[in-house]
Amino acid sequence: QVQLVESGGGLVQAGGSLRLSCAASGRTFSSYVVGWFRQAPGKEREFVSAIRWSSDITNYADSVKGRFTISRDNAKSTVYLKMNSLKPDDTAVYYCAASTRLATMLRKVVTSWGQGTQVTVSS
Repeated sequence: QVQLVESGGGLVQAGGSLRLSCAASGRTFSSYVVGWFRQAPGKEREFVSAIRWSSDITNYADSVKGRFTISRDNAKSTVYLKMNSLKPDDTAVYYCAASTRLATMLRKVVTSWGQGTQVTVSS
């Protein structure tokens, strides 16, 4: 089973940028879909973005399209989420997740979750 460790969260002003990282250990991402979810206080955890490791195909929630970019680094077994034009509504704990299929990931049925990293966007 793959273990996931997120980093890169922090406090940023509206309009600013952050880059989150999700590093894998235990095994590689080669057969996985790796994605990001977020959970704001009092709200359900929601899908943000995902990338199929083998094909590089990406998916985004409508709320982040055009602002967020997911990418991967094979050599480092790391997935990145570059977040631009951040808004206060983006404030949440961001979680990395791995699954064998996108369909199951979208139902939040995943093989592994990371511990989460806090992103706070001030207005």
